[in-house]
Amino acid sequence: MIQTFKYWQAKRRLRDPQFEFLFAKPPHNEWVSIDCETTSLNPKQAEILSIAAVIIRGNCILRSSSQQWLVKPSGAIDPKTIPIHGLRQQDVAQGLTLHEALSQLLHFIGSRPIVGYYLEFDLAVINRQLKPWLGITLPNQGIEVSSLYYDKKVSAYRPDVDLSLETILTELDIPTLPRHNPLNDAVIAALIFLKLKANTD
Repeated sequence: MIQTFKYWQAKRRLRDPQFEFLFAKPPHNEWVSIDCETTSLNPKQAEILSIAAVIIRGNCILRSSSQQWLVKPSGAIDPKTIPIHGLRQQDVAQGLTLHEALSQLLHFIGSRPIVGYYLEFDLAVINRQLKPWLGITLPNQGIEVSSLYYDKKVSAYRPDVDLSLETILTELDIPTLPRHNPLNDAVIAALIFLKLKANTD
């Protein structure tokens, strides 16, 4: 009841009616896995450089319909962060504006639940931009794959669980892909989600 009321309040705060679809009933058995590359690891300061998203339908990852957006930041990219995200100033010079990228992202996600690894960071960065623009944060359900993995592994005899991505992939026998590519990272999170989902269905 409380959750429904909060949902209704959020919908009332929405400043642009073209995004009311975010509050629609989610499609059955569908999710969206996302990943962002940013200028910083501080969610209060980070600017988005690239976003990728891929739809999960049933037990399939719809890689062919995946999307990736390059975003032109408002300032210069710190050279120290380039080895992390691999994006130089010239790589994003022709990128979309932040609002263009986020608008396309929201239309791609729709009302589907959002899947990710370290999802809290990505959502914090996205929501920091959405709130002053649309008056809301994303209303979608968020599913953190490391939390699903923790719930599977934790026990009274083993309360400490290694949640590093490398360990999760090894334990679940999931092949690795080149890291810090947002589309690869979104696909990896989707693979983890499906593997853990298969073990609980």
